[in-house]
Amino acid sequence: MQALAIPHTALITVIFCLMILSFPVGAYLVFNSEIGDDITYEYPMDGLSLFLAGIGFEVPIQFELGDGFAVIWCTFLILFTAAIFGPKKNFVAVLQSMVSGEKYKIQDSYIVTVIKWFSVLIIISGSIIAIQEFVGISVEQPEAPNQLIQFFDISLAPIIEEFGFRVVLIGLPLFMLYSHKLSFKFLVKSLWWPWQNLRNVNTKKALSVIVIVGILFGAAHIFSDEAWSVGKFAQAAASGIIIGWVYFRYGFLPAILIHWATNYFIFSYGYVVAEINQISIVDAFSHSLLSTLELILIITGIISVAVLVLNYAHSKKHALNA
Repeated sequence: MQALAIPHTALITVIFCLMILSFPVGAYLVFNSEIGDDITYEYPMDGLSLFLAGIGFEVPIQFELGDGFAVIWCTFLILFTAAIFGPKKNFVAVLQSMVSGEKYKIQDSYIVTVIKWFSVLIIISGSIIAIQEFVGISVEQPEAPNQLIQFFDISLAPIIEEFGFRVVLIGLPLFMLYSHKLSFKFLVKSLWWPWQNLRNVNTKKALSVIVIVGILFGAAHIFSDEAWSVGKFAQAAASGIIIGWVYFRYGFLPAILIHWATNYFIFSYGYVVAEINQISIVDAFSHSLLSTLELILIITGIISVAVLVLNYAHSKKHALNA
């Protein structure tokens, strides 16, 4: 554990800094770049596509793309800032505990939880895609009518999908099964962090709900109006299960930020590389900058998995000795 701590801490810090930098990068893409060609931040949007309890519907709200993006951008900036300082220790304090070998728990810091599980998600998703491509199953994303609109939709998706899939389809059922008191305040606290607030939760039953919702999450990506190819199902389902587990075990904040990282964080760099080099977004993900970012995430994910396994083995050993 001590041997892994220093490189793990260094990589987490690098990813953290890249995440912070993605905020101005995304703002540049929307308000200063030309990825939308004739469509700019002043483009009128006719409504929002929402999801609730498995049902998708349109809300007829008219707004300019730039105004909508500003609301999304500020929302994630607030959530990201909150994650730096909580819930028990700030980001720097947890890194110091990791390096010094002091006892700490992953749930002490939201942002460390986000980066660790995001890197694990990258490894699992990449492995699934690689295996599928080896047997001839490709993953093709829906054709975007406009890259600026696509970036807006990608940025909005974590808010809509995490509320619909995680809070409504995981949080509410677990609350109805395991709540020990009925009050609006307790409902909100339980939906925010199920593991922390619900008593005597059967982990196997909770995991069954998470897996079922994860499968629905994967299916939604291939049966929606703007569907991916069938090859997306397994990767999206696995991602849904991972984020669902993080939501149950560590709370809504790290879950929505992991989804933010898979969408806004990654694609902000993809689009800015495409803009600077005048290449397609598909080609941008083969660029050296994106390849380097992927390598950093893979190495971090490998170490994160090793840390999770060692911690699990240590807890089992401690339980046997007790």
